[in-house]
Parts: sequence; structure tokens; C-alpha cells
Amino acid sequence: MLARDVMTREVCAVFPHTHLQNLALMLVDTGISAVPVIDDKGKLLGIVSEGDLLRRREIGTSKRMSWWDVILSDPSEQARDYAKSHGTTAQHIMTTSVVTITEETPLAKIAELMEAKRVKRMPVVRDGFVVGIVSRRDLVRALVSKLKKQGPSDDKSIRNTIEQRLKSEIWVARSFVSYSVEHGEVALWGLVTTADQKKALRVLMETVPGVTKVSDELVVQPQFPMAV
Repeated sequence: MLARDVMTREVCAVFPHTHLQNLALMLVDTGISAVPVIDDKGKLLGIVSEGDLLRRREIGTSKRMSWWDVILSDPSEQARDYAKSHGTTAQHIMTTSVVTITEETPLAKIAELMEAKRVKRMPVVRDGFVVGIVSRRDLVRALVSKLKKQGPSDDKSIRNTIEQRLKSEIWVARSFVSYSVEHGEVALWGLVTTADQKKALRVLMETVPGVTKVSDELVVQPQFPMAV
């Protein structure tokens, strides 16, 4: 799946001169975590997130620096922090280094970027103009949609899928696992090396389309200290 398959097309956005009060109200009233800042043609200029509003003088949360921090820190960084904590319009508060994606970005890449950049929402741009936005919630919705489409399968199909999954996962190699499938119910037994491996094997079975129940009789092999 790609960004265009899950993105929200009706994007809540603000302009550079949008006042802080209206900006904060939009985040609260809509329940979103960030809002793009665009020009009058829809071109992306920046983004304002809840994180950008954490350090504010109005609520006493602006950064307090010791004289030592003032001496050692970059004056440009101090100026940016001041503008963010004291500015009253979106153009002064926004983050300009925005992580963006295109309509053709795969969901796997989106999830990777969200984790790496620690962001919850990413604007979808086309030639610099905002055409949508993808949030973590959109990825969860995609998951729900995918799960709903997984219909029942016969026992043979279930066994084939399980076999393929077991062969494709490297962490399965050190286990001694057997299983049977009857009327969609999987019986699982054998030896595994860790509790995490036991959990992962159960998840592997439970997420096969058509599986209705998993009976887990796996035993975690005791780990004995090596003799010295």
C-alpha cells in the first residue's frame, strides 16, 4: 500500500500569520497533533506540532538557561528558542525542516520515517504543494481494513501459509516445533530456546488467515550456565 491509499486529503492547515490562539484551538478542537503551515497557493512552508507549543512563556514552560548554558550554547539556537516560546503567529513558531512524503511512498517507508524522526504526522506533497497528510492513525486504519479483508481459509491453505512463514523467519531455525491444523484450529508443540520465541511463534500462527484458535504446548528449553 502507498501513501495515496491511506492519506487524509482534506488537510487542516494554517497560514503564516495565523495567530497562536487560533492555532492552539485548532489542535485542541480537531484532536490532531500537528498542522501544516502553507502559503496562499498551498505550498508547504513548515509545520506546527504540539511539541512546538510545549515551551511557552504564557504557561511558564519556556526554557530557563543557566549562565553557563548561555555561554556554551549557540546564539542562533537561543534566538530560535526565544521566537518559538514568545512568537504569536505560526511563522515564528513553526518547524521549517519538515519530514515529507509523496503519494507514492510505501507504508513501510512511512512507518520507518515516523519511528526514525519521531513524528506522528507527515504532509504528502506534490511539487512542494500539500495534497494530503498521513498520521499514525491512518496507518492503524489501514491495518483494520486489511484485517477485515482476511477471510477464512481451508486447513490445507492454513498449513501451507504456516509452512511458508516458518521457513522465512530466521529466528525459527533453533526451535523444534511441530503443529497440526484441524477445522481452523492449530495445535502447537515442541521446544523453543526463549520465551520471546514462544510468543512470536504463537503470533505467527494466530495471524494466519483462517486460524480460529491456537493451542500452545510449547516448552521453553532451560538454559544451563556454561562450565568454566
